[in-house]
Amino acid sequence: MNEQNIDLVIFGGMGDLAGRKLLPALYQIERSGLLSERIRLAVVARENIETKAFLAYAEQRIRKAIPSAEWVESVWEKLARRFSYLNIDFSNKKDFSRLKGWTDPNRLLICYMATPPSLFGAISQHLFDAGCIQESTRIVLEKPIGHNLESSCQVNDTVGRYFSERNIYRIDHYLGKETVQNLLALRFANRMINSQWDNTCIDHIQITVAETVGIEGRWGYYDQVGQLRDMLQNHLLQLLCMVAMEPPNSFAADEIRAEKIKILRALTIIDESKVEEHAVRGQYSAGWIAGQPVRGYTEEVDCKNEVSKTETFVAIKAHIDNWRWSGVPFYLRTGKRLGEKVTQVVITYKDQPHGIFPNRTDTSMNRLVIRLQPNEGIQLEMVAKKQSLKDRLSLEKRVLNLDFFDATGEERIPDAYERLLLEVFKGDQWLFVSREEIEASWHWCDSLIQAWQAKSLKVHRYSSGSTGPAKAEFLIERDQRSWFEE
Repeated sequence: MNEQNIDLVIFGGMGDLAGRKLLPALYQIERSGLLSERIRLAVVARENIETKAFLAYAEQRIRKAIPSAEWVESVWEKLARRFSYLNIDFSNKKDFSRLKGWTDPNRLLICYMATPPSLFGAISQHLFDAGCIQESTRIVLEKPIGHNLESSCQVNDTVGRYFSERNIYRIDHYLGKETVQNLLALRFANRMINSQWDNTCIDHIQITVAETVGIEGRWGYYDQVGQLRDMLQNHLLQLLCMVAMEPPNSFAADEIRAEKIKILRALTIIDESKVEEHAVRGQYSAGWIAGQPVRGYTEEVDCKNEVSKTETFVAIKAHIDNWRWSGVPFYLRTGKRLGEKVTQVVITYKDQPHGIFPNRTDTSMNRLVIRLQPNEGIQLEMVAKKQSLKDRLSLEKRVLNLDFFDATGEERIPDAYERLLLEVFKGDQWLFVSREEIEASWHWCDSLIQAWQAKSLKVHRYSSGSTGPAKAEFLIERDQRSWFEE
């Protein structure tokens, strides 16, 4: 990391994101010895408390987020000495004079917006008016960047008045995951894999992000958004880009982003003529998760609309119109209250054009499974001869498994936010999303949403704890394929 004087200011530092992710990430970076001695930390929030009270809160949140074996008192004491707490009302520009008094013009200021996007503009303006922003000042933005193309442009325009594009870091935490970065190594460092990464060898690709949790107190927000805007527009499309992009000339941020933008712009628009065959919407009803009963979406305690048609599940059949992927379907699905928490990319290869083995079935198809969570790793399903004196050249499926945790010998896999914070400190945007990517993904999603609204696409019920609505099974099965399940 570039050894420079850095002031990191976390706006919304008493919120859920900071407590669950940012504070534990800073602790782990400190524990790893990677947090420069020259970094100061400030937490900005509305709560009228002193730094001592904040530190008690921070310790409690960090202890809750990490295994007890990873708590080292001396590490916490060192981290705690870096912190200051500033009580600031984000809507009151006069309060920002306190922040101005804390910052040092000779140090690099990084502003982390762990706040709702509706506050990005006001905070940016107050920072500018208080004289906190310099040419080098960086800003980190959490999703969502708008709820459609128009609103995303408004957010980007507002922040862009005060910060140059090279200093804006838009978070998609999936890009900070070790497995996603390993996807680049898998593709571009292994000739055996890269030479077969196209429509001549690959039959189809599946990307699944399944959650067991429900809305978790976010009903009012979520009902205005839905699963497509909440998950598919960012996480799944970013995974699709990493899978489908052409090799960049280098791993410079601009090179990687340029290739991802090409993929987003090559996505076939799903219009009214295609939406009923290419998209499925679902909403969870009551059921069982891990042996415990759970409510349906419209039965949640904070439900305000018992006839809501907001989707908590979406499955899409997408196509990329370019030379490499012509004719290869990408099946995307994501949902809440599903039976298993899993994020994975499944590459299914085409079968041999001519079979010489008897009793050949689909077990002869090779699959490459890239697991992001849980149990991060890669497994390759291969075909081998069944060990038997009775059978002559009968086939069976074997699995080569690379478990990242076991293979590295490390005590833990770093959380995505640890990597992303380090990259912000370094000033490297290769794991962050550009404005063009955001707007290209919203353009595609807006067209899809408009199509299903025009066709009044039905929202299918599915039981909590299941794999989603039966209609999603039909989406892929009518192509003589099936969703991959462990």
